[in-house]
Amino acid sequence: MVVRIRLQRFGCVNRPFYRIVAANSKAPRDGKFLEILGNYNPIPQKDGVKEIIFNSERIKYWISVGAQPSDRVAWLLAKCDILPAVPTRNSVSYSLPKFIAKQKK
Repeated sequence: MVVRIRLQRFGCVNRPFYRIVAANSKAPRDGKFLEILGNYNPIPQKDGVKEIIFNSERIKYWISVGAQPSDRVAWLLAKCDILPAVPTRNSVSYSLPKFIAKQKK
């Protein structure tokens, strides 16, 4: 069983908030999970701060036993200095117009 640390979406239309959960990789996004590890609210509060609450000890435990964080969770954990920074992807040539992609080659 491959365990992933990922986001589980809650909230209304245009007002999402997420739980950070450890879940089986085969389970649906909002389906069954093993443990709740934290919360993430991407909508800024009045002072402009986005809220991230998590249990760092449990996240470190799950990573130590082989859980793989999703791309967005890895980015969030890097912002909070739990994981090292995720390298940026440079292979975006498929999204460039054809004439620009040919010039780069």
